[in-house]
Amino acid sequence: MDRVIDVHTHYVPKGWPDLARPDGTGPAVPSLRLESETDALIMLGTREFRRIRSDCWDADVRLADMDADGVRAQVVSPTPVFFSYAHDVRQAARIATIVNDLALEICAPAAGRLVPFCQVPLQDTDAACRELERCLAAGHVGVEIGNHVGDRDLDDEGIATFLQHAASLGAPVFVHPWDMPTSPRLDRWMARWLTGMPAETHLSILAMILGGVFDKVGDDLRICFAHGGGSFAFWVGRMDNAWRARNDIVGTSAYEPSHYLGRFYVDSVVFDERALRLLVDTVGGDRVMVGSDYPYPLGERPAGGLVRGSAFLDDSTRAKILHSNAERFLGTR
Repeated sequence: MDRVIDVHTHYVPKGWPDLARPDGTGPAVPSLRLESETDALIMLGTREFRRIRSDCWDADVRLADMDADGVRAQVVSPTPVFFSYAHDVRQAARIATIVNDLALEICAPAAGRLVPFCQVPLQDTDAACRELERCLAAGHVGVEIGNHVGDRDLDDEGIATFLQHAASLGAPVFVHPWDMPTSPRLDRWMARWLTGMPAETHLSILAMILGGVFDKVGDDLRICFAHGGGSFAFWVGRMDNAWRARNDIVGTSAYEPSHYLGRFYVDSVVFDERALRLLVDTVGGDRVMVGSDYPYPLGERPAGGLVRGSAFLDDSTRAKILHSNAERFLGTR
């Protein structure tokens, strides 16, 4: 069986300096409360954000899990709570530098198997481009970004310029939803994760299309959207219909939305063979890559299990999804 390349995993450094502003002002920044050698809590100020384990930072633990799952390599990206887009650019750039340098330390014991992706202060185009250049020179392979910066979607002029710069550098981009809206209706049953994340990802792809980014940025942009692209694949027909029926409002791209299906990748972490079939039929077997969301509890274990076990896939398409598409996305083939 072909060994998997997993393009969607996250890390949290075990220790980092105090990231708060010296004067104590500004938004809360993450801190880590270690409870044992293998357990910790990510804190946002005094609020508990997430309980994590050593698989977030310990290369040996990750490698053991990868070997158990038949995973050849993991793309190791920041946990989105570290993005810091609400901070001023100097503070966000400082946080990005620290987190990115610690990521290289996490991946160093397993070069080639743990593939580091950096984060950037996306709220400032120049600072984001500088940090991407610095990180690529230091050993990062690509960059993870959030699907929006406040009310600015991925078609924002500054973000589109950053994406063009990433393309010119040959850096793959992984887009992850984050900072979902909250309300009493969404705070039950993890609804922000179960409905908000798919919707946010759908919106970010739609912004790339209707905002004209794919019309402006060349085919050399390699960009992947997490969680199977959210709900996008299910609603392509609805979007095409709107583009034709209300072109006065929706016709802001050169072509209807389905025209752009070959311009981006998605990961496979949809958990159901019927959903994976729709994704492959819609996006294409050469645009889906294994993603697990390791090591978090809403992820897939074993990584790639759905792809390996889906009877509708032929051997060629299965091999593409397990590793060949990721090799092309990462620029290793």
